[in-house]
Amino acid sequence: MFKDIFNQYNWESIRDLIYPKTSLDVERALTKKSLDMDDFAALVSPAANEYLENLAGKSHQLTQKRFGKTMQMYIPMYLSNECQNICTYCGFSLDNKILRTTLSDEQILKEVEVIKSLGYDHILLVSGEANRTVGTDYFIHAIRLIKPYFSNISMEVQPLDEDEYKLLMAEGLYAVLVYQETYHKENYKDYHPKGKKSNFKYRLDTPDRLGKAGVHKIGLGTLIGLEDWRTDAWFCALHLNYLRKTYWQTKYSVSFPRLRPAVGYPDPKHIMSDKELVQLICAYRLFDENLELSLSTRETPEFRNNVIKLGITSISAGSKTDPGGYAGTLHALEQFEISDDRSPNEIADMIQSNGYESVWKDWFVSDISQQLAVNSIDGSMIKK
Repeated sequence: MFKDIFNQYNWESIRDLIYPKTSLDVERALTKKSLDMDDFAALVSPAANEYLENLAGKSHQLTQKRFGKTMQMYIPMYLSNECQNICTYCGFSLDNKILRTTLSDEQILKEVEVIKSLGYDHILLVSGEANRTVGTDYFIHAIRLIKPYFSNISMEVQPLDEDEYKLLMAEGLYAVLVYQETYHKENYKDYHPKGKKSNFKYRLDTPDRLGKAGVHKIGLGTLIGLEDWRTDAWFCALHLNYLRKTYWQTKYSVSFPRLRPAVGYPDPKHIMSDKELVQLICAYRLFDENLELSLSTRETPEFRNNVIKLGITSISAGSKTDPGGYAGTLHALEQFEISDDRSPNEIADMIQSNGYESVWKDWFVSDISQQLAVNSIDGSMIKK
């Protein structure tokens, strides 16, 4: 379990490892083909700020080598804003007095109708963390409703048990995104004082449960702005490194959610500049050239226009962060404010103008089966 590796480190010692890195450490990392955790520390260190052009150039080359000139498009669909947790940064927090809404079958299908009209064949289901009202049975039912309309279904909901993930996979679930929020164990409780989410260990173990359940793709990340981003990124990379070795048949992605304004909550105490976010994106690409890197509508149009060539492989467009937001009938509170409100077609045009092709769905199970299908001819195996 990753917790056994995680417990060998402490936050302060890793922070003290990262910040003294020198230009020589960065240059050494830039020349290596295979990077270790010490190299990653150098690439996210302040010393690497002066090597951003080198980082970006190498990140661009590695991304095109592995992913070509393609950009995957995705869209989140919020099923519910009900939540049993108190989180000190989230608009859905239990202590925030808002109208709570969970989509009915009819409302789900109205959302689906609008999303399909936008051109999407890949959907990300999102909800607040409310096991009693929005639990596994609700998700199974929602997937059954949605599956006829989409080739690929991903989820970003509360952490579940291994057997629950297996049930959802049997219904057609492909990928699960689960962010640790922060790997600072001591301060984690300050941000999550009440609810199941306050259990740091259970959340930390979630990718292991996903790996054991055989989920096709696991998404990792931290909520940038809670704690020192360099140290959080190092622990997230450590987590990724462990998962790659342990569940090697699984695909992985990392997202970069920077805290955005939400009703009732203050600005982040740890600010990350745009230049630093570029540095982090490039550091992950150099660390793992096969890693999918995702950027959401939290970021400004200008930033997203300029960063898609530097390592990003998937991008959201036209996002709504409230249940029923696409049909526009419920007027529920958004989880957070988006920054890039361009339509999916406008984003697709921007991607094309940069010389890239928009991909409106991810590989799905039957695609993978066809891709890996083989014929046996004279005792040899060849790809179909």
